[in-house]
Amino acid sequence: MSQTELASAASVGVATVRRIEGVPGQIRGGAETLWKIQKALEAVGIVFIEEDDSGGPGVRLRARSDS
Repeated sequence: MSQTELASAASVGVATVRRIEGVPGQIRGGAETLWKIQKALEAVGIVFIEEDDSGGPGVRLRARSDS
């Protein structure tokens, strides 16, 4: 997914996506903006994984259904 596609899907500006992706370290941004981006990524199959005893936070692709 390109930055332009993500920005469109999340209803945020491309410059916002570029800024968030371009800063090393912890993601910074408004809560509503980050929520919109997360929801757009989840809509295309990204699963966000919370930190637990077995490891840190991360992401993975949702399993495809063969139906």
